[in-house]
Amino acid sequence: MVIGASVDLDPDHDPNHRARVKLDALQSLPYRLPLRRPWQSARGLIRERQGWLVTAESNGRSGFGDCAPLIEAGTESAADADQSLWRWQERLPGLRIDSALDLLTARSPAAPAARYALECALLDLESRLAGVPMRRWIAGPDAASVPDWIGANAMLGPSVTVSEEAVAEAIGAGYRILKVKVGCADPDLEVARLARLAQGLPSGLSLRLDANGAWDQEAAERVIAALNGLPVESLEEPLTRPDPDGLTKLQTLASFPLALDESLASWIPGLGRVFFPVRRAVIKPAVIGGVGATLRLAQRLRGLGIEVVLTGLVDSAAGIWATAQVAAALDSPIPHGLATSDWLAQDLGTPPLPMGGRIQLPDEPGSGFEPDPTGGHRA
Repeated sequence: MVIGASVDLDPDHDPNHRARVKLDALQSLPYRLPLRRPWQSARGLIRERQGWLVTAESNGRSGFGDCAPLIEAGTESAADADQSLWRWQERLPGLRIDSALDLLTARSPAAPAARYALECALLDLESRLAGVPMRRWIAGPDAASVPDWIGANAMLGPSVTVSEEAVAEAIGAGYRILKVKVGCADPDLEVARLARLAQGLPSGLSLRLDANGAWDQEAAERVIAALNGLPVESLEEPLTRPDPDGLTKLQTLASFPLALDESLASWIPGLGRVFFPVRRAVIKPAVIGGVGATLRLAQRLRGLGIEVVLTGLVDSAAGIWATAQVAAALDSPIPHGLATSDWLAQDLGTPPLPMGGRIQLPDEPGSGFEPDPTGGHRA
C-alpha cells in the first residue's frame, strides 16, 4: 500500500505539485483532559489524559494529530514523547511534506505515540491540501472500497460497576456490542455479574470483554468455560503471561474469539512463521507507531485469517477522528473500539458522535477534526 499514491493536490492536476508542497510549520501544544469518571482496568486507574495536540501547517492549511502516550498500554513515556516531538519539530519544517513523511516513517518507532501523532498531522494536512477525506487519501486510489462510516462498540467500564441504566442507555443508542472490563475483581463474582448483564440483553447484542492480562492459566480456563454459555463477542488478553501453548488451549476451549492487544507487539516479528494462537488482534496505532505501519500490520494479519480491530487510548477528539479515518481505510467489518469520547469531561474539539453504533465520517477534506477556538470543548 502506498499512502496517497497518485492523488493530485493541484486543481489543475499538475503531477509535480505534490513535490513542491513544503511543510511550513510543526508545533505541539500540551493539554490535560479530565475524565468524567476513572478509567479502570487490571493494569491500573486513569483519572485524566495528558498529551500534545500536534499541528502541521502548509499553504494556510493545518493538519492535526494527537500524541497521548500511555506507557501501561505499550507506548513510550510522556518524557520520551515530548523529546521526540521536539526533535521532529526542529527537523521537519522546510522539507517537502512527502519527504517529511518518508523521513519520519523510515526511523524505528522508538516513540510510537509521537510518531503516530506526527504522521496523522502530516497526512491530515496532505488530504486537506488534496481536497479529499483523509481515509481516501491514505487508502490510495486503488482501494476497492473506502466506507464513509465505521462500526463502534460501547465502552461501559468494569463489569462490577456497570449499571443496568448504562446498559440500557447503550442499547438505546443503537450499539450492538457492549465492551466491559474484566479482571478487576474476583473472577467468580465477575462471571456472575456478566451473567446478570447478559440476561437483560436483547437478541443479537453481545459483550466484548477485556481482561488486560489479569489471569493465570487456571483462572482463565475457568472463566472461559463459564463464559461459553453467554453472548460473548470476544475476550481480549486473558493471560498475565501470554505463552503460545496456553493461548492455543484457551482459544480451543472458547466458543468466541480471543484477542491479543497489549501483547500483540511480541508476536509481530514471527507473523507468517509462527502459529498465531488466537482468532483476533486488537491494534492500537499509537502503540504500533504509525498509520502506514498499522495498515501494513492489519493487512498481514488479515492475510493469515486473523480478525482485526482498531482501538485508541481514550484519546482526544483529534486522536479519535484520525484513528476513525484509519479504520475506514482498513475497511474491516468488525466494530472498532473508538467510542470513548464520552469518558472525557473536556475535549480539544467536537469528537465524532456515534449514532446507532456507527461513527459517520465527513465527506470534507481531512480527518474531520477542528480545534475548539475557546481552548477546550466541554463534552
